[in-house]
Amino acid sequence: MTTHFITAEIDLEETPTELLQAIETELNKQGEPLRWAITSVDVAQQKATVEAVVTTVES
Repeated sequence: MTTHFITAEIDLEETPTELLQAIETELNKQGEPLRWAITSVDVAQQKATVEAVVTTVES
C-alpha cells in the first residue's frame, strides 16, 4: 500500500450533497481517500481546490 498527496479541481455544485459526491468521485479515481480538505474556492470560475491523501494498492 502506498500513500499519495494529490490536488484536484472540482466544479462547484448546486448543493453541498452534490459537491460532496463530486469530490468523493474524483478522489476515488486516484485511490482510497484517507483525508481531504477544500483548500480554496474560486468563485469567478466556480471551482474548488481539494487536497487529499489517498492510498493505492501496489500490484
